[in-house]
Amino acid sequence: MRRSRSMTIRWRLALTSAALTFIILLGFALVISAFTTSRLKSDFETSLKADATNLTSRIPTREFEEGLIAIDPDKTSELVIDTAAADDAAVWLFDPTGENVELKSPASASGDVVLPPDNSLVNIDDQACDCTYRVYTAPILAGGDPGDPQGFIMFGRQLAALNATISRVQYFLGLGVLVGTGLALLAGLAVARRAMRPISDLTYVARHVSRTRDPAVTLPRTRAKDEIADLSRTLEGMLRALDDAQREAEATLRREREFVADASHELRTPLTSVLANLELLQEQLKGEDADIAASALRSTQRMRRLVADLLFLARADTGHTAGKQSTDLAHVVADAVAETAPLAADHVMRVECPPGGIFVWGIQDDLHRLVVNLVQNALSHTPPGTIVRLRLRRKAGTMRPSTNGGEPVAESVILEVSDNGPGIDEQQRERIFERFVRGGNGFSGKGSGLGLAIVGTVAASHGATVKLTDSPEGGARFVVRLPVDGSSGALAPDEVEEQSRLAAQTSTTTGRTRGLRFRRS
Repeated sequence: MRRSRSMTIRWRLALTSAALTFIILLGFALVISAFTTSRLKSDFETSLKADATNLTSRIPTREFEEGLIAIDPDKTSELVIDTAAADDAAVWLFDPTGENVELKSPASASGDVVLPPDNSLVNIDDQACDCTYRVYTAPILAGGDPGDPQGFIMFGRQLAALNATISRVQYFLGLGVLVGTGLALLAGLAVARRAMRPISDLTYVARHVSRTRDPAVTLPRTRAKDEIADLSRTLEGMLRALDDAQREAEATLRREREFVADASHELRTPLTSVLANLELLQEQLKGEDADIAASALRSTQRMRRLVADLLFLARADTGHTAGKQSTDLAHVVADAVAETAPLAADHVMRVECPPGGIFVWGIQDDLHRLVVNLVQNALSHTPPGTIVRLRLRRKAGTMRPSTNGGEPVAESVILEVSDNGPGIDEQQRERIFERFVRGGNGFSGKGSGLGLAIVGTVAASHGATVKLTDSPEGGARFVVRLPVDGSSGALAPDEVEEQSRLAAQTSTTTGRTRGLRFRRS
């Protein structure tokens, strides 16, 4: 069953055609074989009877006494010998009493043979020649007198020739069945291949559309007005409808992105003015009014961050990016850690970074946003007292010659942000980098759901990869792999050795001091 399911339709059609042809030819061959065999046996026996009757009519007789007519033994023996030699037959001669008359004929059968009834057909096995004879018994009538016979003649021929003829007929019929079945299989394959060629063309075009996601293609059409042509026209109409829908969806999405970008850009100015006024108002008010102004200020600051995130994503969707340049990622990490220091009041921050600069080819502001979002995500979604570890290192793997003198450089730069918090649910890991997706733990209410989406967008724009794995401490670990800038930041041999001692050369402080000291070890 599994093998038949894995067969192509072309082979199924060809095998079905060959099986039907085999059944038809086999039935036809069996009928022809039975009819031919019966006809050959009938002709053989008819010829045998005719030859035996002809021989008995030529048996010479003579009158020995008045009124006594008997067989002339001398002439009879000569006649039997000549007839047996000419017809490749065997002849037995019996007297009227049924006794076997010995004939000195090399063509005559030997041995004692029991006389069967006259005008009968029997098979006799001759041990001398190891063969079987088909024998007809005919009485010898003197002068055609139907009275008492003067003797009996048993005229026989070997069945080997008849059986050989039947075998040849059956062989050629069987060979014809096999050859016809093979030709039917080949013809079925050819016809099926020709019939399935338009389907193969449609399949190729469908794979092309699936690979390129471009429905604006022209499907091949057949000249015949059959079901395949109808299928081709239907699929082409469907692709045209999909193409129109895709164009309309892209146009709508482009307008929405442009609207979000324009709206976010226009909102920045009034939000900045509102923030300035609220800060000034908070300083002038006292008591409950000051608390209300502070709450409004926090909400406005959150709105400004949300607008900034939306503006960044909208510009990234429309392809509006700044120019890239060689950027010291270690300096970016230091600025990001300093910016997120106020959020680390109840957390422990540990930063690991090798000495010297680590340069990558990218946009400094976007990389800064990536690091800040990863750190803020770890701080916002973990309980107080959680250890947040940030590690920056070169990949000490396969080296390639650089362009500044052939010094070996690392292939990539690894940025890891991990914690020992509750981690992320398995169900949310597949959608964690989508927009407006928040974590499922009890510390997920602070974010807007855009932080990790921005991380994924920045990583993709820099040719980097970002993966979520389990931290060795039990929490979540985000690993960002960025291509290294080959024009600077060569990895010296002593720096490779230095990477093995990074764990002992980190700077550690707690956020409870409302500040964060950062130094490169």
